[in-house]
Amino acid sequence: MAKIKEIISAIEEFAPLAFQESYDNSGVQVGDAGQEAKSALVCIDVTEAVVDEAITKGCNLIIAHHPLVFKDLRSLTGKDYIEKCLIKAIKNDIVIYAAHTNLDNAWGGVSFKMAEKLGLKNIKVLAPVDGKLLKLVTFVPVSHIDIIRNSLFTAGAGHIGNYDQCSYNSEGYGTFRAGEGANPFCGQQGEMHKESEVRLETIFPSHIKGNVIRALLSAHPYEEPAFDIIALENEWNQVGSGVIGELERAEDELSVLGKIKQVFEVSTVKYSPLQNKQVTNIAICGGSGSFLIIDALRAGADLFLTGEIKYHDFFNHRNSILLADIGHYESEQYTIELICEIIRKKFPTFAVHFTECKTNQINYL
Repeated sequence: MAKIKEIISAIEEFAPLAFQESYDNSGVQVGDAGQEAKSALVCIDVTEAVVDEAITKGCNLIIAHHPLVFKDLRSLTGKDYIEKCLIKAIKNDIVIYAAHTNLDNAWGGVSFKMAEKLGLKNIKVLAPVDGKLLKLVTFVPVSHIDIIRNSLFTAGAGHIGNYDQCSYNSEGYGTFRAGEGANPFCGQQGEMHKESEVRLETIFPSHIKGNVIRALLSAHPYEEPAFDIIALENEWNQVGSGVIGELERAEDELSVLGKIKQVFEVSTVKYSPLQNKQVTNIAICGGSGSFLIIDALRAGADLFLTGEIKYHDFFNHRNSILLADIGHYESEQYTIELICEIIRKKFPTFAVHFTECKTNQINYL
């Protein structure tokens, strides 16, 4: 039987915690992730009813999209629903885990699932992150270049877009003189040595820096291998907020709005004044996505779909883009399906349940 931490690792392999926003609190909220996983209950929000459902179904893991705990706790007395959920989970040995903005920002994440439901093609990240990539430059004796290169690739380095095992290699030579107490791989103590080497360069995300350096040091034959870690300002097009994609063919605005209403099973779609043009490119962000409207415009979107748009944004952009607001919960509802798919891909026989509780607290007449 798998441990709960192994189930969590499958989620974090897809959406590393390093992808979450600085304000967020994704990860284990409460409980011992080292215990064996019986079954999991997946939800958007944790409520007391959800915890009760987990107890009834024999689940000792609750996986939510929204973190139950956002602010620091100074006490745990059951004074609100958050503390009541935590107390009940602790009493019943239930682990509560949240995959929030890390799942929003991951390739194939929440907004991708929305785009998939709408049948969009050529889906790309709308607002890629930057400052999250590093370059490794190291110098390797010719005899060991394949070993070290493969070791770095295994550690996760060398991914650029849809390509992996990416590196640049240039031949030259290095010089060094081994001092007293050294045990050089080649050359002699006290003598300057010239060695044919390859300058190896490869790229990797900053959150795996430790793994990459360990892989280099464990495979490199030198006692003191020389290497540089260089911070890059490049955008990382596989990680970021929102997505943009294309419809199979252009459609009129009301038809697209009707499709959105049907796909997301909502009674109401709030939308801005029609632009009186065909819709081909649609930008999407699950949850509160109004901060991406400018990015959607820059990307050439005809329509921007999200879960919350501020009142004045409908004024500010009434002549530039069609905005559609379907509600926060409604935009993220298929996140439950996404989380289950991630787990079942690695643990096909593990029992994962969709919550039967209605956790959305907003109602419409």
